[in-house]
Amino acid sequence: MPKILKITIIVALTLLGLAGAGAWYAASLINPDKLVQILSSTVKDSTGRDLKIAGSVSVNVFPSLGITAEQVSLSNASWASKSDLVLVKRMELDIQLLPLLSKRVEFNTVTLSGLDIYLQTNKSGNGNWDLTAPTSNIPSASASSAASSSATDSAPADPMKIEHLLINNAQLHYQGYGRPERLVAISKLIIHDSARESEIDGQANDGRYQFAVKGKTGNLRQAFNDWDVNPVKLNVNLDLTLNGKSLALEGDIQKLPKAMTQFDLRLNSSSLDISPSSKSTASTPTKSTGAPVSENPTSSAVKTTSSTQGQYFFSEENLPFSALPNANGKLEVNIAQLSIPGEPALSNLKGLFTFNGDQISAQNFSFDFAKGSVEGQLLLSGLQSSSPSVAIKGLAKGFSLQQLSDASDPSSKVSGGDMQAAFNIKSNGMSSHQLASHANGVVQISVGQGKLDSRFLDRTGDLMITAINAINPMRNKSDQTTLECAVAYLPISNGLVNIDNSVGAVTDRLYIILAGTINLNNEALNIRIEPKERSGLTTGVDLAGLVKMEGTILHPSAGVNKIGVINSAVTIGLGILTGGATLLAENAKSLTTKAHPCKAALHPWSDIYPGNN
Repeated sequence: MPKILKITIIVALTLLGLAGAGAWYAASLINPDKLVQILSSTVKDSTGRDLKIAGSVSVNVFPSLGITAEQVSLSNASWASKSDLVLVKRMELDIQLLPLLSKRVEFNTVTLSGLDIYLQTNKSGNGNWDLTAPTSNIPSASASSAASSSATDSAPADPMKIEHLLINNAQLHYQGYGRPERLVAISKLIIHDSARESEIDGQANDGRYQFAVKGKTGNLRQAFNDWDVNPVKLNVNLDLTLNGKSLALEGDIQKLPKAMTQFDLRLNSSSLDISPSSKSTASTPTKSTGAPVSENPTSSAVKTTSSTQGQYFFSEENLPFSALPNANGKLEVNIAQLSIPGEPALSNLKGLFTFNGDQISAQNFSFDFAKGSVEGQLLLSGLQSSSPSVAIKGLAKGFSLQQLSDASDPSSKVSGGDMQAAFNIKSNGMSSHQLASHANGVVQISVGQGKLDSRFLDRTGDLMITAINAINPMRNKSDQTTLECAVAYLPISNGLVNIDNSVGAVTDRLYIILAGTINLNNEALNIRIEPKERSGLTTGVDLAGLVKMEGTILHPSAGVNKIGVINSAVTIGLGILTGGATLLAENAKSLTTKAHPCKAALHPWSDIYPGNN
């Protein structure tokens, strides 16, 4: 070995040994308690929150300052139900040394293991994650000086820089004001920051769905620090995954100081499935509604609200309107196939959604459904108000009962039944029940000739089953019903559906007409059922004609149509007195005046969805 090389190696090893010894000596001089005080003070100044380390703390200083701490907590907002916003079992910090000389804290890596985050909103909609430090009262002279200083340097000092963030085995708890708590388990989240971009890789699940995100964005730390202070433009190129199905999110987000966020984003997927995953293992605990939930540990043992059925068919639970972004921009959606539990898959789902503050509109959204197509328009407004407005209209055509049945139960024997539907509804409210109660507009559905087996009819729900059984109590003795046509024209005024002989059907044996009301406010049913034999011949009494629908949408029942009983009794009595002449007259009248139920009920489609012929 050349002499010069030997000398170089010896010198290098000596320097490394001295550096190691120096690092050991420096580390031995560092007081962990003093270090904890410095860190706590820095966090307090930056966020206004208290950082506490209840467990052990270890330190090393070469090649960077490394700190390992256990049982770390960050205090919560004063109004929150939990005392801590963040709890961490183990925290590892890798801090750059040189920036410390300039009194700046910059992290190479922050690793958090066993993390619990408790997010919560109050009645005013404020989140406990707002870490803006409270402004102290500054004397007027100092304030003048501070104002002068800020005028020359409008951008605040960067309080914290993290190049690499690693999170393992985390749990995110979220509770909106008066709402149940939701839990998302985050198995990993990795964020690598470089000068211009951030790389993200994360996996999570909420007990029903598995989520993943991977890709790149503009520098998240820089965007966070500049938000509402300096102009921000954040490029987005992420691959989102739901239960193993990929969804690409691309575009950009822009934010000028004191201005509304602007965005231009695109969502694309070749296949997306929103069915709950059987592989998800995290629980989804909920807590009883109220404001806010008590911190009592025993309150964590609660029942899931979805396991209980409310008193209404349309849920009274508030819809997440306020969670929609209050921003300006557009979102273009293009999904080749969307699978929905228990329903035929949607294909070629397309739409351009325009955001204008607290208003969202889609002038043309469309998708294919069971070999048919659906097109429509949507307008949501007042999303941040106590009673958002919803307007939706559309047309569905080209599909059939047979296609719907084959998608949900291929073993059922249904054929034909070409369908078309149109709707034009406006309403306002926070929940599905409020929207139904305040609805105005019209819905029309038509079904063409087909054959329906009893299994298909049994799956139509309590309301339809009760009506069908009232019309034909003996229908279970036959495997199939032959349908010639069916039409339902349902005008809605302030939540009241007025059926003025506007629901009709024709089978191989019966003409069927429904009349009455459905009150969507209390969901009460008051519907008369009037079936007649297609021959027009009668014995003077039709037992099915004596029946009406009562109860509610969720709990329907068959009652007695008192008017039908009286009319039938009068007809029978007159028939006896006249030796049957009255019955013959009634039959003759029925044959000459009977209107076709479907033709009488059907209204022009263009009246419901303008532009359709």
